[in-house]
Amino acid sequence: MLKTPENLRYSKEDEWIKVDGDVVTMGITDYAQDQLSDIVYLELPATGDTFAAGDIFGVVESVKAASDLMTPLAITVTDVNEALIDTPETVNEDPYEAGWMIKAEMKDSSELDALMDAATYKAYCEDR
Repeated sequence: MLKTPENLRYSKEDEWIKVDGDVVTMGITDYAQDQLSDIVYLELPATGDTFAAGDIFGVVESVKAASDLMTPLAITVTDVNEALIDTPETVNEDPYEAGWMIKAEMKDSSELDALMDAATYKAYCEDR
């Protein structure tokens, strides 16, 4: 059974977002890591990089495929999980805790309204 924590928001591109005031933590969902299979490489942004909603902020590669990481929010990156560069398989093992990818300051909290809650995201995944 794939995990979909209730306290997170989700994008149609399978990113999860944890909101803490104006700071968000992002990664890919359990569904996404399961679809990708064994993750072997991650390309992540640098601290200070800025992105508009819909921009690609990195790449995740697995034994099956490479996928772009897309931010659903306008952000400025404040922290990057550098440990994932050497151990990208952490995303498979623990996508919501140790496998977080970036922390960032969001520019417009109203963009959160376009994201799904856990129940809606579960239904979205089941329909694919």
